[in-house]
Amino acid sequence: MDSSETSSVVNLPKQLRYEHFIRRVADTGRVWGLVRDGWAIGKTDDGSLVFPLWPTSELAQQCAVLEWEGYAPQEFGLQELFDELLPQIEADGILPGITYTPDEYGLTPSHAQLRADLQARSSQRPASRDHPAE
Repeated sequence: MDSSETSSVVNLPKQLRYEHFIRRVADTGRVWGLVRDGWAIGKTDDGSLVFPLWPTSELAQQCAVLEWEGYAPQEFGLQELFDELLPQIEADGILPGITYTPDEYGLTPSHAQLRADLQARSSQRPASRDHPAE
């Protein structure tokens, strides 16, 4: 993702950033968080804890400022998100936060909604992408 594409995503409204996240993560199978001594955790205005997620390392890196200064992007796979991260943060009462920007919180869908949207998009991927024609 180049810097102009990153800038255009950052400037999208929350719902469109969410839709971009779903497309990108389902297509690449990769998700990004920020980590230092532990994962970056945010809060909503009402004090709910949020685990921020991004579709690219570049978008995550832009948020490694202020309270997350010194944090670095860390990649994990879509299957790890489904099998480990979402069940863990749900059990801990932490919401997923989708594509935070340096200036704005991300959308915080339910765990079930995020899983359903990613699974629906993943099932639409063309199978031929992984198996080029010979």
